[in-house]
Amino acid sequence: LRKSGEDLRIFNQFDEMGNPLWHYTVTGYAVETLLESYLSDGRQLAGYVSSSGSGGTLGAGYYLKRRFPRSKLVVAEALQCPTLLNNGFGAHRIEGIGDKQVPWVHNCKETDFVVAVDDEVPMRSLRLFNETVGRQALEDTGVDRDLVEKLDLLGISGIGNMVAAIKFAKYSELTEKDIIVSIATDSMQLYESRLGELEQERGAYDDSQAQRDLELINSITMDQTKELSYYGKKAIHNLKYYTWIEQQGRSVDELNDQWYDHDNYWYSMFEQVDKIDLLITDLNDRVGLL
Repeated sequence: LRKSGEDLRIFNQFDEMGNPLWHYTVTGYAVETLLESYLSDGRQLAGYVSSSGSGGTLGAGYYLKRRFPRSKLVVAEALQCPTLLNNGFGAHRIEGIGDKQVPWVHNCKETDFVVAVDDEVPMRSLRLFNETVGRQALEDTGVDRDLVEKLDLLGISGIGNMVAAIKFAKYSELTEKDIIVSIATDSMQLYESRLGELEQERGAYDDSQAQRDLELINSITMDQTKELSYYGKKAIHNLKYYTWIEQQGRSVDELNDQWYDHDNYWYSMFEQVDKIDLLITDLNDRVGLL
């Protein structure tokens, strides 16, 4: 199927940026709509928290920063593999968040905070949130039962995002007027076997362990939280060179455009979603698959 040069350029951009574009357009708008019922009586959106991973869900953060300019984009990663925090590497147990590289589709110039999460906290919280004894301990401390019964919506990386949100809130001295949005990027449907593995490794879960895990969550501090300066953001952006230019053969000019021609590079692409939809519909009509 022949397409014009401009249409091919848009298709190529969509192929690379489809994931963050989807989250920018769909997730970002959904969050904005949800916030309408919360942003009253002086409340404000303080930040959007998401793990780095492949960089897709960060797209919603770019959307929200344009709608709420005072809000912050907070990117979480594992402390055991502090790529963004410390140009580091290593193995960790927060499954599904990616590591050791900065995704090409990560808009580093819009990233305000990097927060590293010790993977022991999500692993222990996983048991607290899902074992019968752990859920009872949560209820005994005053956590609403309806909320406790929904904690299986959080998998390991979802809990990691929650921990990062707590750290960001403490660092920024947020109050009840400040709202943080994060994403439940997975659920316990993916991790049922992990509970069995943890029981084999650490023994049956009992109330004494639940109390220690409650104390662990209550003692989360703002450690390993970095507020990024202009050059802090640029240092993360520059890490892309080694993966994407030297190893993957991407254009250094495009890498520079991401930083120096920032608004045109990122937002002109995000704002083409309507044209992309028309091109997809046209393609489907012409090939007759739908």
